[in-house]
Amino acid sequence: MIGRIIEFSARNRLLVLLATAALVAAAVSVLRDIRLDALPDLSDTQVIIYSRWDRSPDIIEDQVTYPITSALLGAPKVRAVRGYSDFGFSYVYVIFEDGTDLYWARSRVIEYLSKIQPRLPEGVDTELGPDATGVGWVYQYALVDRSGRLGPEALRSVQDWTLRYALQAVPGVAEVASIGGFVRQYQVTVDPNRLAAFNVPLDQVVAAIRDSNNEVGGRLMEFAGGEYMVRGRGYARSTADFESIVLKVAPGGTPVPLRDVARVEVGPELRRGVADLDGLGDAVGGIVVMRHGENALNVIRRVQDRLHELQPSLPEGVQVLTTYDRSGLIERAIGTLRHELIIEMIIVSLVILLFLWHIPSAVVPIATIPVSVLLAFIPMYYIGVTVNIMSLAGIAISIGVLVDGAIVEVENAYNRLYLWQAGGRHGDFHEVRLQALKEVGPSVFFSLLVIAVAFLPIFALVDQEGRLFKPLAYSKNLAMAIAAVLAITLDPAMRMLFTRMDPFTFRPRWLSWLSSKALVGTYYSEERHPISHAIFRVYEPACRLVLRYPKTVIALATAAVLASMPAYARLGSEFMPTLNEGSILYMPTTLPGISVGQAEALLRTQDRVLKSFPEVERVMGKAGRAETSTDPAPFSMMETTVILKPEDQWRPVDRWYSDWAPEWLKRWSLRPIWRDRISWDQLIDEMDRALKIPGQSNAWTMPIKARIDMLSTGVRTPVGVKVFGADLNEIQRIGIELETLLRTVPGTRSVFAERVTGGNFVDFTPRRDQLARYGLTVGQLQMVIMTAVGGENVTTTIEGRERYPVNVRYPRELRDDVGRLHRILVPTPGGAQVPLGQLADIQLIEGPSMIRDENGFMAGYVFVDIVGRDVGGYVEDAKRVVRDHLALPAGYVLQWSGQYENMLRVRERLKIVVPITLALIFVLLYVNT
Repeated sequence: MIGRIIEFSARNRLLVLLATAALVAAAVSVLRDIRLDALPDLSDTQVIIYSRWDRSPDIIEDQVTYPITSALLGAPKVRAVRGYSDFGFSYVYVIFEDGTDLYWARSRVIEYLSKIQPRLPEGVDTELGPDATGVGWVYQYALVDRSGRLGPEALRSVQDWTLRYALQAVPGVAEVASIGGFVRQYQVTVDPNRLAAFNVPLDQVVAAIRDSNNEVGGRLMEFAGGEYMVRGRGYARSTADFESIVLKVAPGGTPVPLRDVARVEVGPELRRGVADLDGLGDAVGGIVVMRHGENALNVIRRVQDRLHELQPSLPEGVQVLTTYDRSGLIERAIGTLRHELIIEMIIVSLVILLFLWHIPSAVVPIATIPVSVLLAFIPMYYIGVTVNIMSLAGIAISIGVLVDGAIVEVENAYNRLYLWQAGGRHGDFHEVRLQALKEVGPSVFFSLLVIAVAFLPIFALVDQEGRLFKPLAYSKNLAMAIAAVLAITLDPAMRMLFTRMDPFTFRPRWLSWLSSKALVGTYYSEERHPISHAIFRVYEPACRLVLRYPKTVIALATAAVLASMPAYARLGSEFMPTLNEGSILYMPTTLPGISVGQAEALLRTQDRVLKSFPEVERVMGKAGRAETSTDPAPFSMMETTVILKPEDQWRPVDRWYSDWAPEWLKRWSLRPIWRDRISWDQLIDEMDRALKIPGQSNAWTMPIKARIDMLSTGVRTPVGVKVFGADLNEIQRIGIELETLLRTVPGTRSVFAERVTGGNFVDFTPRRDQLARYGLTVGQLQMVIMTAVGGENVTTTIEGRERYPVNVRYPRELRDDVGRLHRILVPTPGGAQVPLGQLADIQLIEGPSMIRDENGFMAGYVFVDIVGRDVGGYVEDAKRVVRDHLALPAGYVLQWSGQYENMLRVRERLKIVVPITLALIFVLLYVNT
C-alpha cells in the first residue's frame, strides 16, 4: 500500500504540491487563532464553593464547611474535597478527576449544593466561585494618585465601581478582584447610656435603620392621558439622612432621632486583606482572573487595551501601574523557542547540504522541516493543545527526526542514480527514480512509527504530570506523523521534480552554469564524495578493529554500563525542572493572630527591603486575602510579587575576563559560558538573608509555579507534610515536632508548621440562670454581642451604581478592653439595663485561627522550602529522620505532599508503562524483520 502511495505521489506531482500548499495556508491561518501561554494549563478541574458568615473559624467549620465537604465527597468523579474555614469565610475546593468537563462539574456541585443549603444556618451567603482558578491570575495592577488628593478609601471606590466592572466585561475575564485600600462604610456608633436614657433598645435602632433605607413602587397612575409610575424614594445617601431617622416618639410627642443616641460618620469597613506598593504604604490594586481555558495572551492584551480606554475617565492624577503581567513571560518564552527553532532548522539544513553535497537532493529534506512543523499546528489546534514551552519543545526535539525519512529516500535515490549513470544509463530514468523511492519508503515509514511508539509512556501520564508533558508528546508525535506522511507523498513528488541528470546548455553560459550547479549538480560515488570519503577513512579502520575483537568490545561496554550504575543510583530526582518566570513570589508565613495593623507594617517593611535591591523594578505585596474565592489566604500568609529588571541590568560580578576582554568578545563568546552578572540563586539568597525576621518563615517561588502547587496539592512549597487527625491541638503538636526535626535535614532553607490553634478569641459564655432572672434569652444576649460588641452590617446604601454597608456598634472605648466589656449595658424586657459581665463569663482564650479540612479530616500543613537539593533525595532523607525520631499517636497520619506527591505518582505509573512500551517496540521490530 505504501508503495502505491509513493507511486501515486511521484506521478501526480502537481496535485501533491497544490494540496501541500493549501494545507500550509491553513496552518498559517490556524496560527493566528491558536491559544498561547507560557505553560500548559496544569490546573485540575476544580469548583469553588464560597460562603460568607461573620463567625469564628470553628463555628464556620462545624456549621458550614464540614456539612458541605462531607456531602460533596459522594459526588460523581470527585477526587478530593478541601475545606478552609477562616474568620467570616468558608472555602470548599472540589477537585474532580482528570478530564472532567468544568461546566459538567459545576452543574453537579450546584445539584448537591441545592440539597445542602436548606440545612445551613440562616444568614450564610453561599455561592459558586468563578469558572477559574488561582492559576488564572494573569494580570495585576495598582492605582496610584500622583496628585495626592485621593486617599485609600477614594481609590478603592474607583477600583470597585469604575475599573472592576469595566474589566470584568472584557472577553475571557472571569473575575476582577480588589485588594487594599478601605471600603467605605457608614458607621453608626451607638451610645448605650443615651439608649438607656431614651429607653430605646438596640434592636429598635437596627430595625429603624433598615426601614429607613428602602424604596418602593406603587404600581401605575394616569394623569391627563399619560401613564405615571409611582415611586416611594427612601434611600439614605448621607450621614445627615441617617441622623434624621426617627427611632421613637417620646411620651410628650417629641421624636427621638438617631442623632440623639448615636454618632453617624463615614469610615473604613473591616479589612481582611491589605496591599502595599514598593514599601510606600497602603495601596489599592486589582487582580484580573482569566476564565478557564482562555488564551492568556489575548486576554491580557484586551485588558490592557481596555485600561488604556478607561484612563481618561479616571480622576485627575490617578494612574494604573502594572504590577504583574504574564504576557511578558509568554512572549519571552515563545520568542526564545521560536528563535531556537529557526536556528535549529538552519543548522540541520546546512548539515544536510554539507553531507549530501548535492543541492537538488538537499532541497527535499530541507523543505520537509518547515512544512512538517507548520502542518503540525493544524491537529494541535483542533485537539486543544496550546502553543507553549512544552509543545514547542516537542517540535524542537523532533526536528532532527523529521528529516530522517527524507534523507534516507534522497540518499538512496542519489546512489541509484549514480549507479544508473555509471552503468551507461540502461533503463527508464523515471522508473529508476521511482524504484529507488519505493525501495526504502516502507522502511522509513515504519521507523518513524517505532519512534512515535517510544512516547507512549507520556500519554499514559495523568493529572498534573499528564497535562504538563502531553503537549510535548502530542506536538512531537504529530510532527513525526506528518513527516512520515510527507515522506511518502511530498518527498517523492519533490524528488521527481528536482532530479535532472543532464546540465543546462542555454545562454548566457554563466547563468546556464549556475542553474546546472543548483538544479542538476554532480553525482559522486561514495569513494569520491568530498565528505563521505574523509569519514570512511576514519570509520573503516575503526569498524575492522571492533569486528576483530568483538568479545573485548562487548566486555568493555558492559563494564562501562556497570560502572555507571553507582552514579545513576546517586542521581537526584525532580518532578519537573524549574522554569524561570522572570519574577519572584516571596511568600513568608508568620504566626496566626496577627492584627491588620501589624500585618500592614510587617508587609511594608518587607517590601521596602526588597525594593532596595538594584535588580528589583517593582514590588507589590499582599497580606491576607483579595476579594476573590480563589484566594483563601489569612493575614499570617503574605505574598509579594517582585518584578525584576532585565538581567543585563543586574549587578556585575568579576570574572577572569572582566578587565581585559573587549565587549564584543564578552557578549558573543565569554558571557554565555561564564556569566558575569549576579545569578538568580545568589539574588534570592541575599534577599533571604536580608529578610530574616524573628517569628517568620520565608518561602521563595515564582507566581505561576506557586499557584499550580497550591492548586494541585494545597502546598505552596516544593515539599510539604500534611498531618491528619481528629484533634487540632494534637495536630499542632505533631507539626511543631516535624518542624524541629526537618530543620536538621541538609538542604532545608526554611520550614514552618502551621499553628492551627494560634488564634485569639474573646469568649462570651452565657450564665443561663442570670438570663432567666432578667427575662432574657440566649438569642437576645447574642444579638447584643454581635451588634454592639462586634459591630454588624445591618443594611446597604444605594448611591447610583455604588453600594456601601451600614454598620451598627458601640463606641470603641467600650470595646477595646476586657474590663470595659463587662460594663456594656444589656437592655431587658422590663426596661432595666444590666451589665454584660453579670450575664456572661468573658474570657480571652486561644483557638483555631484557620481550620483546614481535607476529605472530611482535619489537617495541619508543614511547609518546607529547600535549597541545593533535589526533591526526591531530600524527601527520602527527611522520611528517614522522621521515621527514627517521631512516634505518631493512633489515629494520626502523615502525608508527604508538594512536588514530591506528583513525582511519586509518575514513578509508579512509569514502572508499569515503560516495560510494556519496550515490549511493544521489540514486537514491531520483530514483525518488520
